[in-house]
Amino acid sequence: MSGLRILWLALALWGTIHPMWYFITWFQAEGWSIMAMVDAWHVNAATSGLVWDLTVAAVALTIWIISEVVVRRNWIALLAIPATFCIGVSCGLPLYLYFRSLPVK
Repeated sequence: MSGLRILWLALALWGTIHPMWYFITWFQAEGWSIMAMVDAWHVNAATSGLVWDLTVAAVALTIWIISEVVVRRNWIALLAIPATFCIGVSCGLPLYLYFRSLPVK
């Protein structure tokens, strides 16, 4: 495995663990309500702007993944889509780049 592939995988792991630590900490303090978390994301204009920034990035990444998977037939790369929406762009993007860096068959 190349150094770059290791870097993509390490960033995907970091992009999973680091944000999840904050999410779990918040859930433990505030209760396990997804809707309460969504409300917290929109507590002011700055956080709403960040939510929309990440939403647009996630949609763009999803379109990119689907368009490349159709051409490259690298079906495993589709796993980056649920990673993006269930964990975040911080996991989905480097995970997709990890899968994309596989040698083309």
